[in-house]
Amino acid sequence: MDTSPPSKRRRKDQSEGLYDKSLAPVVVFAHGAGAPSSSDWMIRWKEMLKNALGAVEVVTFDYPCEFLVSFHRQDISGGKKRAAPPKAEKLVEFHKGIVEKTVAKYPGHPLILAGKSMGSRVSCMVAAEVGMSASAVICLGYPLKGMNGAVRDEILLELPVPILFVQGSKDGLCPLEKLEAVRNKMKTHNGLHVIDGGDHSFKIGKKHLQLKGSTQDEAEDLAVQAIASFVSGCLGRK
Repeated sequence: MDTSPPSKRRRKDQSEGLYDKSLAPVVVFAHGAGAPSSSDWMIRWKEMLKNALGAVEVVTFDYPCEFLVSFHRQDISGGKKRAAPPKAEKLVEFHKGIVEKTVAKYPGHPLILAGKSMGSRVSCMVAAEVGMSASAVICLGYPLKGMNGAVRDEILLELPVPILFVQGSKDGLCPLEKLEAVRNKMKTHNGLHVIDGGDHSFKIGKKHLQLKGSTQDEAEDLAVQAIASFVSGCLGRK
């Protein structure tokens, strides 16, 4: 996961004029398996989502330690080997509880579920639960491929809620051609924004940026604009 320090730039509130502030959306934003809600990446994207959506609050949280595995383990040779992240299904009930508390705190406000990597997959599972009334799901780096290489599309094909994928073009956990095939089979309205040259955490290499004459900030700003536009469409406000 990208551990660069939070950006010091000031982003324009792209939701200005889009929403009645009394009906501003509330966002529940889940972290991935590689870093907690206090990571620089999560803090930066929490701020960006709040500004882009004019959210009354972006709620972040940490999954309980007992559900999480150590992200590294020693292999036979003594080197570090990446361990499998926790089973997403085991995190649904805890995540659902956070959502229910948030909805109770902000009655009447549209609910947006967002997540980084594993957190986006769990968000989809929560959105599919009976009684959940999410207006949209925002997936930041959806982990379509499992540890064994299998495509994990079951929940996506069942999802009844509009969903936006924000993916790096060089994300090995979500080959774009495989995602496109899944999207074509999905029942719900869905969108895709590709961060050209981005990895699983959207980090773009310096050479790629130089070739494109762009910056990391500009690439992220475009992604944020796509999120704001998608959510605005889901909420029926222009």
